[in-house]
Amino acid sequence: MSIPSLADLHAIGAAQQPTYSDPAARDAAVDTLRRMPPLVFAGECDALRDRLAQVARGEAFLLQGGDCAETFEGVTADNVRNKLRVLLSMAVVLTYAASVPVVKVGRLAGQYAKPRSSDTETRDGVTLPAYRGDAVNGFDFEPAARAHDPQRLVDVYNASSSTLNLARAFTKGGYADLRQMHAWNNDFVRSSPLGQRYESMGREIDKALSFMDAIGVDPAQLHTVDFYSSHEALLLEYEHALTRIDSRTEQPYDVSAHFLWIGERTRQLDGAHVELLSRIANPVGVKLGPTTTADDAIALAEKLNPDRVPGKLTFITRFGAGKIRDGLPHIVEKVTAAGIEAAWVCDPMHGNTFATDNGYKTREFDDVIDEVRGFFEVHRSLGTWPGGVHVELTGDDVTECIGGGHRLSAADLSTRYETLCDPRLNRAQSLELAFLVAQMLGEATD
Repeated sequence: MSIPSLADLHAIGAAQQPTYSDPAARDAAVDTLRRMPPLVFAGECDALRDRLAQVARGEAFLLQGGDCAETFEGVTADNVRNKLRVLLSMAVVLTYAASVPVVKVGRLAGQYAKPRSSDTETRDGVTLPAYRGDAVNGFDFEPAARAHDPQRLVDVYNASSSTLNLARAFTKGGYADLRQMHAWNNDFVRSSPLGQRYESMGREIDKALSFMDAIGVDPAQLHTVDFYSSHEALLLEYEHALTRIDSRTEQPYDVSAHFLWIGERTRQLDGAHVELLSRIANPVGVKLGPTTTADDAIALAEKLNPDRVPGKLTFITRFGAGKIRDGLPHIVEKVTAAGIEAAWVCDPMHGNTFATDNGYKTREFDDVIDEVRGFFEVHRSLGTWPGGVHVELTGDDVTECIGGGHRLSAADLSTRYETLCDPRLNRAQSLELAFLVAQMLGEATD
């Protein structure tokens, strides 16, 4: 399959793209990226596609999580470890409590660009370009930082490479060993009732592992995990430059990540993002919001996966707690009736964002849970499989979303509000979500 040129993609029309003032500098950055080694390998993408086919068939569950928008400053061993820690802990809870295999995918090693509702931001009468993520410009509100800089695309590659190296070291080098699960959350266990519940589950798992040791069973899956990377395929220059032809299959793969998704703002059927992702062999996702019709979803499926390759397509729904029970059923029903097999995943974050009186963008934990609950209710009523959750989270003890077990309030947001974009669940809220989803998942498998 051929890939359209970058010029052809821009001619089609692409929403949410940077405006580079120096075309020569842009072309130089793209040429540099074209010469760089792949960040992931085609065989790894195929393995994830096979796992997502299991999700679509109702045989596994997808846990996808990480930062709203990564930052270059955040590429440290501690930050990467903390994100992996919370995802591994959540996966253990889901797997053990619901007895379902969990596919683990991080929103990391490439999630450096964000779509914006406005091209500009105004403060005290000064208007500058909006911050579009470290892949495009800087967060500081001054002209030099907010200029769109193509060299940042190369910086994204380097930061993603470092992050993937760390993730592979942690997941394959002993940190992900199931016997380490107590060490992942020692401090959390001491300070939280939810942590004590997690520790109780850990003791039960230890007993099971001791039994396996006694009878001489020690599978490799206890010592390492398969962990995959993902990000929104937003910046055409970056994704196109990292799309390569696989020597085994002669198929094009976007080697910037194992899994790419198209956002709610860029899923135009005749747009450049859908066109590019329809040509690659990676598994791909597309966000579906409350304006989506069933016919939209069917048309996207036919464009993105015309050969109906199992595991190729994931629909990530983001309706909001108040709309999912009314908006989702007709879409799932009609897509299923059309014979389209896709993994259905719930993003309970993006439809539930609001601003507090004290000026913080936040989410209410109860709304997040209610959207997940609505997602499960819809699929249960239709006899379809609620395939996963896609959440913005951090392994740090931030205060960005209100509610949860610690009952964070709007007044608490000022204590550790660290995101440069959208609010994330902290470690305690993420684990609480995992326990609640595990309960729903257990009911779905009964």
